[in-house]
Amino acid sequence: MKKIILTDQAPAPIGPYSQAILFGNTLYVSGQIAIDPQSGSLNMATLDQETEQVMQNLKAILNAAGTDFSGVLKSTIFLSDMKFFKDVNAIYGRYFSENPPARETVQVAGLPLGVNVEISVIAVIV
Repeated sequence: MKKIILTDQAPAPIGPYSQAILFGNTLYVSGQIAIDPQSGSLNMATLDQETEQVMQNLKAILNAAGTDFSGVLKSTIFLSDMKFFKDVNAIYGRYFSENPPARETVQVAGLPLGVNVEISVIAVIV
């Protein structure tokens, strides 16, 4: 059965989608951008802060579903420019120090609200 995951510790959806869907023991987390869940404002002062906010938003959703980054099987990183790869990858890597998930990173023509980074994940709840 499909279960909607929603937490106020991550930004509310800005469109007709859920933060995450749990189906069986598989969690599908929608792409997260650097919206601060408390203020509702974008946290884009630096690329590092933007990426950190994205990862914290993912963490909050994972926690709300009963897992953490160790449960992530697959992630997708969307960048507005591939020149950001090294810096985003460094911050991302701190969250996956052991047994990182499968992943792809792609450059896209544009992202919601003009952000530089969006990340989605698929995780398992064990």
